[in-house]
Amino acid sequence: MISERVKRNIYNVNHCNSYFWRTMQQQEVDYIEEKDGHLYAYEFKWNVSKKVKLTRTFSDNYPNSSFVVVNVENYLEFVG
Repeated sequence: MISERVKRNIYNVNHCNSYFWRTMQQQEVDYIEEKDGHLYAYEFKWNVSKKVKLTRTFSDNYPNSSFVVVNVENYLEFVG
C-alpha cells in the first residue's frame, strides 16, 4: 500500500514527506504524510469491522493531524 501511495504521489507531483511512527511502548501509526505543515496519519486494516483508533500518545502530541483508516472499502482512494 505504501509503495503504491509513494508512486501515486510522485506521478501526481504531490510533494510530501513520508514517515512511520512508533513509541518505545510499541504504539504505532502505519504511515504518515506531512504536507504544508499538516500531518495525515494512516492505519491499514483490511477487515472493515475491526475497531481502530489513533493512539492517544500520537493525538496528544499532534492534535491537529488527520487520521484515516485504509481498508478494503477505501484503499483505491488511497492509492489512486
